Amino acid sequence: MGEPLRRRRAQKPIVTAAPPADLVAAPGYGARRMYQAYLSAWSRHVDAVLTGPQFAVLSAIRAYPDSDQSSLAGAVALDTSTMADVCRRMERRGLITRTESPRDARRKILSLTADGAAALEEVTRRTRRLDRELLDAVPAERRSEIAGLLNTLGAHWEAVAERGPLDDPA
Repeated sequence: MGEPLRRRRAQKPIVTAAPPADLVAAPGYGARRMYQAYLSAWSRHVDAVLTGPQFAVLSAIRAYPDSDQSSLAGAVALDTSTMADVCRRMERRGLITRTESPRDARRKILSLTADGAAALEEVTRRTRRLDRELLDAVPAERRSEIAGLLNTLGAHWEAVAERGPLDDPA
């Protein structure tokens, strides 16, 4: 690289731009920002290997023992192909077992292993600590309301995603 080009790059000021107002007003932008921050916080404070979806699957298996993989996919907001991939990875790590259903060999019955139950217990403790920290900016009496609102919005956004074309409000 020639000296003049190197000098020009070095002299270019770094600008940190604020997001445009119309972007900040968009709910999707706020949701994406929150999700990116959540992934970062999860990795740093909860577990860098076990993912949030894996934690959700472990929690659902504990709550609904001997349920099948497809039935639990909806409970943890995963499509069936993603659920299958998540379960395969956790099975390889020895956190769960997947066995054929005695009534339908295509269905996989999920169970926690001892290692899976231990991992779930430890990660649950760290997750609850993160949950408290994430909602710390909200008055204590409104925290369950905010969590409920986020879940209500999630369900509504899932329904919007399933709809046909949206009408143009022209």
